[in-house]
Amino acid sequence: MRIAIDAMGGDNAPEATVEGALSAAAEWKDTDITLVGDRERIESVLNGRVLPANLSIRHTSETIDAQDEPVKAVRRKKDASMVVAGRMVKEGEADAMISAGNTGALMTTGLLVVGRMEGIERPALAPMIPTIDDQGVLALDLGANMDAKPEHLAQYALMGSLYRQKVHGVASPRVGLLNVGTEAGKGNELTKLAFPLIEQLPVNFVGNVESRDVLTGNCDVLVCDGFAGNIMLKSLEGTAGAIFSLLKEQFSKSLKTKLAAALIMRELRGLKDKLDYKEHGGAPLLGLSGLVLKGHGSSDGIAVKNAVRQARTALQNQLVESISKEISRK
Repeated sequence: MRIAIDAMGGDNAPEATVEGALSAAAEWKDTDITLVGDRERIESVLNGRVLPANLSIRHTSETIDAQDEPVKAVRRKKDASMVVAGRMVKEGEADAMISAGNTGALMTTGLLVVGRMEGIERPALAPMIPTIDDQGVLALDLGANMDAKPEHLAQYALMGSLYRQKVHGVASPRVGLLNVGTEAGKGNELTKLAFPLIEQLPVNFVGNVESRDVLTGNCDVLVCDGFAGNIMLKSLEGTAGAIFSLLKEQFSKSLKTKLAAALIMRELRGLKDKLDYKEHGGAPLLGLSGLVLKGHGSSDGIAVKNAVRQARTALQNQLVESISKEISRK
Protein backbone atom coordinates (compact mmCIF):
# COMPACT_ATOMS: atom_id res chain seq x y z
CA MET A 1 0.00 0.00 0.00
CA ARG A 2 1.23 3.47 -0.90
CA ILE A 3 -0.19 6.52 0.84
CA ALA A 4 0.63 10.15 0.04
CA ILE A 5 0.25 12.71 2.83
CA ASP A 6 -0.07 16.42 2.11
CA ALA A 7 2.63 17.46 4.57
CA MET A 8 1.78 21.16 4.32
CA GLY A 9 -1.98 20.88 4.91
CA GLY A 10 -3.56 21.80 8.25
CA ASP A 11 -3.11 24.26 11.10
CA ASN A 12 -0.32 22.21 12.66
CA ALA A 13 1.60 21.32 9.51
CA PRO A 14 4.23 20.21 8.89
CA GLU A 15 4.93 19.22 12.52
CA ALA A 16 1.75 17.15 12.94
CA THR A 17 1.96 15.49 9.53
CA VAL A 18 5.60 14.51 10.02
CA GLU A 19 5.02 13.10 13.52
CA GLY A 20 1.92 11.22 12.36
CA ALA A 21 3.73 9.82 9.33
CA LEU A 22 6.68 8.67 11.44
CA SER A 23 4.37 6.92 13.88
CA ALA A 24 2.36 5.27 11.09
CA ALA A 25 5.49 4.14 9.23
CA ALA A 26 6.85 2.57 12.40
CA GLU A 27 3.63 0.63 13.06
CA TRP A 28 2.80 -0.51 9.53
CA LYS A 29 5.94 -1.68 7.78
CA ASP A 30 3.94 -2.93 4.79
CA THR A 31 2.78 0.60 3.96
CA ASP A 32 4.92 3.04 1.96
CA ILE A 33 4.22 6.61 3.03
CA THR A 34 5.24 9.71 1.11
CA LEU A 35 5.32 13.14 2.74
CA VAL A 36 4.52 15.60 -0.04
CA GLY A 37 5.72 19.14 0.63
CA ASP A 38 8.61 21.53 1.23
CA ARG A 39 11.62 19.28 1.85
CA GLU A 40 13.50 21.90 3.86
CA ARG A 41 10.60 22.46 6.28
CA ILE A 42 9.94 18.74 6.62
CA GLU A 43 13.60 18.02 7.35
CA SER A 44 13.70 20.82 9.93
CA VAL A 45 10.93 19.01 11.82
CA LEU A 46 12.80 15.71 11.51
CA ASN A 47 15.75 17.45 13.16
CA GLY A 48 18.30 14.87 12.08
CA ARG A 49 16.11 11.80 12.61
CA VAL A 50 16.64 9.12 9.96
CA LEU A 51 13.61 8.26 7.87
CA PRO A 52 12.49 4.62 8.06
CA ALA A 53 12.72 2.62 4.84
CA ASN A 54 8.98 2.95 4.16
CA LEU A 55 8.82 6.74 4.53
CA SER A 56 10.00 9.20 1.86
CA ILE A 57 9.74 12.88 0.94
CA ARG A 58 8.40 14.29 -2.34
CA HIS A 59 9.51 17.91 -2.63
CA THR A 60 7.04 20.54 -3.79
CA SER A 61 7.57 24.27 -4.11
CA GLU A 62 4.04 25.56 -3.47
CA THR A 63 1.34 25.38 -0.79
CA ILE A 64 -2.41 25.98 -0.90
CA ASP A 65 -3.39 28.16 2.06
CA ALA A 66 -6.70 28.36 3.92
CA GLN A 67 -7.53 31.75 2.36
CA ASP A 68 -6.86 30.63 -1.24
CA GLU A 69 -9.81 30.44 -3.63
CA PRO A 70 -10.07 26.66 -4.24
CA VAL A 71 -10.50 26.39 -8.02
CA LYS A 72 -7.96 29.10 -8.85
CA ALA A 73 -5.43 27.66 -6.41
CA VAL A 74 -5.67 24.11 -7.76
CA ARG A 75 -5.43 25.28 -11.36
CA ARG A 76 -2.59 27.75 -10.85
CA LYS A 77 -0.49 26.06 -8.18
CA LYS A 78 0.50 22.96 -10.12
CA ASP A 79 3.32 22.17 -7.72
CA ALA A 80 1.29 22.60 -4.52
CA SER A 81 1.63 19.71 -2.06
CA MET A 82 -2.10 18.91 -2.18
CA VAL A 83 -2.24 18.94 -5.98
CA VAL A 84 0.88 16.79 -6.33
CA ALA A 85 -0.50 14.26 -3.84
CA GLY A 86 -3.72 14.10 -5.87
CA ARG A 87 -1.73 13.65 -9.06
CA MET A 88 0.15 10.75 -7.46
CA VAL A 89 -3.16 8.99 -6.87
CA LYS A 90 -4.36 9.77 -10.39
CA GLU A 91 -1.16 8.46 -12.01
CA GLY A 92 -0.92 5.36 -9.87
CA GLU A 93 2.07 6.44 -7.76
CA ALA A 94 -0.08 6.30 -4.62
CA ASP A 95 -3.15 4.29 -3.66
CA ALA A 96 -4.57 7.00 -1.38
CA MET A 97 -3.94 10.56 -0.26
CA ILE A 98 -4.56 12.35 3.05
CA SER A 99 -4.81 16.11 3.59
CA ALA A 100 -5.88 18.32 6.48
CA GLY A 101 -5.71 21.40 4.27
CA ASN A 102 -8.28 23.70 2.63
CA THR A 103 -11.51 21.65 2.29
CA GLY A 104 -12.69 23.40 -0.86
CA ALA A 105 -9.30 22.99 -2.49
CA LEU A 106 -9.22 19.29 -1.59
CA MET A 107 -12.67 18.80 -3.09
CA THR A 108 -11.49 20.60 -6.22
CA THR A 109 -8.33 18.47 -6.30
CA GLY A 110 -10.52 15.40 -6.06
CA LEU A 111 -12.71 16.51 -8.96
CA LEU A 112 -10.10 18.08 -11.28
CA VAL A 113 -7.02 16.00 -10.49
CA VAL A 114 -8.05 12.60 -9.10
CA GLY A 115 -11.33 12.55 -11.03
CA ARG A 116 -14.88 11.41 -10.33
CA MET A 117 -15.86 7.78 -10.38
CA GLU A 118 -17.83 6.87 -13.50
CA GLY A 119 -21.55 7.16 -12.77
CA ILE A 120 -21.12 9.49 -9.79
CA GLU A 121 -22.47 13.01 -10.29
CA ARG A 122 -21.41 14.55 -6.95
CA PRO A 123 -18.76 13.18 -4.58
CA ALA A 124 -19.62 13.63 -0.90
CA LEU A 125 -17.70 14.55 2.24
CA ALA A 126 -18.49 11.87 4.82
CA PRO A 127 -17.17 12.44 8.36
CA MET A 128 -18.10 10.36 11.40
CA ILE A 129 -20.29 12.01 14.05
CA PRO A 130 -19.84 10.60 17.59
CA THR A 131 -22.91 9.00 19.16
CA ILE A 132 -23.92 8.06 22.70
CA ASP A 133 -23.41 4.33 22.00
CA ASP A 134 -19.82 4.98 20.79
CA GLN A 135 -20.60 3.48 17.36
CA GLY A 136 -20.80 6.80 15.54
CA VAL A 137 -22.80 7.70 12.46
CA LEU A 138 -21.34 8.34 9.01
CA ALA A 139 -22.99 11.50 7.68
CA LEU A 140 -22.89 12.57 4.04
CA ASP A 141 -22.82 15.08 2.53
CA LEU A 142 -21.60 17.53 5.18
CA GLY A 143 -20.40 20.34 2.99
CA ALA A 144 -18.86 19.24 -0.29
CA ASN A 145 -21.98 20.28 -2.24
CA MET A 146 -24.43 22.92 -1.05
CA ASP A 147 -27.10 21.86 -3.55
CA ALA A 148 -28.17 18.32 -4.35
CA LYS A 149 -30.70 16.42 -6.44
CA PRO A 150 -32.69 13.39 -5.21
CA GLU A 151 -30.45 11.14 -7.31
CA HIS A 152 -27.39 12.50 -5.50
CA LEU A 153 -28.86 11.60 -2.10
CA ALA A 154 -29.56 8.09 -3.37
CA GLN A 155 -25.93 7.74 -4.42
CA TYR A 156 -24.82 9.05 -1.00
CA ALA A 157 -26.93 6.35 0.67
CA LEU A 158 -25.32 3.60 -1.38
CA MET A 159 -21.77 4.87 -0.94
CA GLY A 160 -22.23 5.46 2.78
CA SER A 161 -23.63 1.98 3.33
CA LEU A 162 -20.70 0.40 1.50
CA TYR A 163 -18.23 2.49 3.49
CA ARG A 164 -19.65 1.35 6.84
CA GLN A 165 -19.53 -2.25 5.63
CA LYS A 166 -16.03 -2.19 4.18
CA VAL A 167 -14.23 0.11 6.63
CA HIS A 168 -16.13 -0.35 9.90
CA GLY A 169 -17.33 -3.92 9.50
CA VAL A 170 -21.04 -3.12 10.00
CA ALA A 171 -22.84 -6.06 8.39
CA SER A 172 -26.10 -4.29 7.51
CA PRO A 173 -25.74 -0.54 8.09
CA ARG A 174 -28.99 1.28 8.91
CA VAL A 175 -29.40 4.17 6.47
CA GLY A 176 -31.47 7.19 7.50
CA LEU A 177 -32.53 10.33 5.63
CA LEU A 178 -32.18 13.60 7.57
CA ASN A 179 -35.59 15.26 7.75
CA VAL A 180 -37.92 17.40 9.87
CA GLY A 181 -40.12 14.42 10.78
CA THR A 182 -40.07 10.64 10.67
CA GLU A 183 -43.14 10.19 8.46
CA ALA A 184 -42.46 9.27 4.83
CA GLY A 185 -44.35 12.29 3.47
CA LYS A 186 -42.47 14.88 5.54
CA GLY A 187 -39.83 17.29 4.30
CA ASN A 188 -39.13 19.49 1.32
CA GLU A 189 -39.26 18.52 -2.33
CA LEU A 190 -35.71 17.13 -2.23
CA THR A 191 -36.29 14.69 0.64
CA LYS A 192 -39.76 13.68 -0.57
CA LEU A 193 -38.33 12.68 -3.96
CA ALA A 194 -35.20 11.07 -2.48
CA PHE A 195 -37.16 8.85 -0.05
CA PRO A 196 -38.58 6.41 -2.68
CA LEU A 197 -35.25 6.32 -4.55
CA ILE A 198 -33.38 5.22 -1.43
CA GLU A 199 -36.15 2.68 -0.66
CA GLN A 200 -35.36 0.95 -3.96
CA LEU A 201 -31.65 0.57 -3.23
CA PRO A 202 -30.03 -2.60 -1.85
CA VAL A 203 -29.48 -0.90 1.54
CA ASN A 204 -31.07 -1.21 4.99
CA PHE A 205 -33.14 1.97 4.78
CA VAL A 206 -34.80 2.88 8.10
CA GLY A 207 -36.60 5.99 6.82
CA ASN A 208 -36.47 9.60 7.93
CA VAL A 209 -34.36 10.66 10.92
CA GLU A 210 -34.74 13.90 12.87
CA SER A 211 -31.59 15.80 13.84
CA ARG A 212 -32.45 15.53 17.55
CA ASP A 213 -32.07 11.73 17.29
CA VAL A 214 -28.76 11.63 15.42
CA LEU A 215 -26.60 11.35 18.55
CA THR A 216 -28.68 8.47 19.94
CA GLY A 217 -27.31 6.17 17.26
CA ASN A 218 -30.60 5.31 15.55
CA CYS A 219 -28.84 4.91 12.21
CA ASP A 220 -25.35 4.05 10.96
CA VAL A 221 -25.44 6.25 7.84
CA LEU A 222 -27.16 9.64 7.71
CA VAL A 223 -27.95 11.02 4.26
CA CYS A 224 -28.44 14.76 3.64
CA ASP A 225 -27.54 17.56 1.26
CA GLY A 226 -24.38 19.53 2.07
CA PHE A 227 -26.24 22.68 3.14
CA ALA A 228 -28.47 21.03 5.75
CA GLY A 229 -25.71 18.65 6.79
CA ASN A 230 -23.16 21.37 7.44
CA ILE A 231 -25.67 23.39 9.47
CA MET A 232 -26.40 20.29 11.56
CA LEU A 233 -22.69 19.60 12.08
CA LYS A 234 -21.88 23.17 13.13
CA SER A 235 -24.90 23.18 15.47
CA LEU A 236 -23.70 19.99 17.15
CA GLU A 237 -20.15 21.34 17.49
CA GLY A 238 -21.41 24.63 18.89
CA THR A 239 -23.73 22.95 21.37
CA ALA A 240 -21.00 20.62 22.60
CA GLY A 241 -18.61 23.55 23.02
CA ALA A 242 -21.21 25.57 24.91
CA ILE A 243 -22.00 22.70 27.27
CA PHE A 244 -18.34 22.19 28.16
CA SER A 245 -17.93 25.93 28.72
CA LEU A 246 -20.95 25.97 31.06
CA LEU A 247 -19.65 22.96 32.97
CA LYS A 248 -16.25 24.61 33.38
CA GLU A 249 -17.91 27.80 34.60
CA GLN A 250 -20.07 25.96 37.13
CA PHE A 251 -17.26 23.76 38.44
CA SER A 252 -15.02 26.81 38.96
CA LYS A 253 -17.45 28.80 41.12
CA SER A 254 -16.35 27.71 44.58
CA LEU A 255 -14.09 25.38 46.51
CA LYS A 256 -16.98 22.93 46.85
CA THR A 257 -17.60 22.77 43.10
CA LYS A 258 -13.86 22.51 42.40
CA LEU A 259 -13.64 19.51 44.72
CA ALA A 260 -16.66 17.99 42.99
CA ALA A 261 -14.98 18.49 39.62
CA ALA A 262 -11.81 16.80 40.89
CA LEU A 263 -13.84 13.75 41.92
CA ILE A 264 -15.40 13.29 38.48
CA MET A 265 -12.50 14.60 36.36
CA ARG A 266 -11.85 11.15 34.86
CA GLU A 267 -15.47 10.85 33.75
CA LEU A 268 -15.47 14.38 32.31
CA ARG A 269 -12.36 13.62 30.28
CA GLY A 270 -13.99 10.44 29.06
CA LEU A 271 -16.99 12.45 27.90
CA LYS A 272 -14.71 14.85 26.04
CA ASP A 273 -12.88 11.93 24.42
CA LYS A 274 -16.20 10.70 23.00
CA LEU A 275 -16.29 13.84 20.88
CA ASP A 276 -12.60 13.78 19.89
CA TYR A 277 -12.04 14.00 16.12
CA LYS A 278 -8.53 12.53 16.53
CA GLU A 279 -9.95 9.05 16.98
CA HIS A 280 -11.61 9.01 13.55
CA GLY A 281 -8.64 10.39 11.65
CA GLY A 282 -10.34 11.79 8.59
CA ALA A 283 -13.45 12.02 6.45
CA PRO A 284 -13.45 10.28 3.05
CA LEU A 285 -14.46 12.06 -0.12
CA LEU A 286 -16.67 9.30 -1.50
CA GLY A 287 -17.36 9.05 -5.22
CA LEU A 288 -13.85 9.77 -6.52
CA SER A 289 -11.85 7.36 -8.68
CA GLY A 290 -9.20 7.15 -5.97
CA LEU A 291 -9.18 7.18 -2.16
CA VAL A 292 -8.99 10.71 -0.71
CA LEU A 293 -9.27 11.45 3.03
CA LYS A 294 -9.86 14.89 4.54
CA GLY A 295 -8.28 15.36 7.96
CA HIS A 296 -9.58 17.89 10.50
CA GLY A 297 -7.88 21.26 10.04
CA SER A 298 -6.52 21.05 13.59
CA SER A 299 -5.23 17.49 13.20
CA ASP A 300 -2.28 16.54 15.39
CA GLY A 301 0.08 13.59 14.96
CA ILE A 302 -2.43 11.15 16.46
CA ALA A 303 -5.16 12.21 14.01
CA VAL A 304 -2.77 11.88 11.06
CA LYS A 305 -1.75 8.39 12.15
CA ASN A 306 -5.40 7.37 12.54
CA ALA A 307 -6.12 8.72 9.05
CA VAL A 308 -3.41 6.38 7.74
CA ARG A 309 -5.05 3.53 9.66
CA GLN A 310 -8.38 4.46 8.07
CA ALA A 311 -6.85 4.57 4.58
CA ARG A 312 -5.22 1.17 5.08
CA THR A 313 -8.53 -0.41 6.08
CA ALA A 314 -10.34 1.11 3.09
CA LEU A 315 -7.63 -0.11 0.70
CA GLN A 316 -7.54 -3.59 2.22
CA ASN A 317 -11.30 -3.90 1.75
CA GLN A 318 -11.24 -2.43 -1.78
CA LEU A 319 -13.66 0.37 -0.93
CA VAL A 320 -13.32 2.35 -4.16
CA GLU A 321 -13.66 -0.77 -6.30
CA SER A 322 -16.76 -1.89 -4.35
CA ILE A 323 -18.49 1.47 -4.78
CA SER A 324 -17.65 1.54 -8.49
CA LYS A 325 -19.04 -1.96 -8.93
CA GLU A 326 -22.33 -1.10 -7.22
CA ILE A 327 -22.75 2.21 -9.07
CA SER A 328 -22.14 0.52 -12.43
CA ARG A 329 -25.14 -1.74 -11.74
CA LYS A 330 -27.53 1.20 -11.46
